Amino acid sequence: MPNLASSFENKALRVKLLWTCVLLGSVTACSRSAPDLSAQSSQTSQTAQTAQTAPAMTEQAAQPVPIAGASGTATAIFAGGCFWCMEPPYDKLPGVISTTSGYTAGRTVNPSYQQVSSGGTGHTEAVQVLYDPSKVSYSKLLEVFWRNIDPIAVNRQFCDVGDMYRSGIYPADAEQLRLAQASKKALQASGRFPGGIATEIEPASRFYPAEEYHQDYYVKNPLRYKFYRLNCGRDQRLHEVWDKPPA
Repeated sequence: MPNLASSFENKALRVKLLWTCVLLGSVTACSRSAPDLSAQSSQTSQTAQTAQTAPAMTEQAAQPVPIAGASGTATAIFAGGCFWCMEPPYDKLPGVISTTSGYTAGRTVNPSYQQVSSGGTGHTEAVQVLYDPSKVSYSKLLEVFWRNIDPIAVNRQFCDVGDMYRSGIYPADAEQLRLAQASKKALQASGRFPGGIATEIEPASRFYPAEEYHQDYYVKNPLRYKFYRLNCGRDQRLHEVWDKPPA
């Protein structure tokens, strides 16, 4: 595959500068803008004040996400860069009940978006998929995941840069782990990515839902979402990665 690193880095920089101008200071592409920045600032301030007066929290042992519940549903966690962009492919998939944007695979208890996007918490932006295994298989969820990420990107996805945007699969049990590893091995064996696949596979740990304004952002703010996605070059890069013959 041709080396696109230099041109891609330049595009990422242009996109970040564009968003800085349009949204008046967003730190990263995924801080695209809350619907009400002043309200968000007030909420952040209140949260900080609460944190100062509340007893210190300690991290609990990471709890696996249940693979199935009494209702016959199951959960899956995937990280593919900006969580805004990972919700739509799953929401339109028959058998998927819901998607939740959030943070996982990190160290900080109940992190905020500001903490995660600033780095240092160890979390990556992710989506938790609630689905009906009788209608859609975990293997199908994996197929959708791969086709919506850049598997060779290290600590980034598209114009979003940093380990908080690393790609990952976080299996909830031994069977999900087996299927995830098998899918990655098959992709490596395909010859499409001779340089290797950067996507991590780690057991599921604590998943923290993101702030409400991030949930279903593509539905609540369709124009801003489309503008971001276009200027981030996500679909263009996906076409290069998946639709063009391997180099």
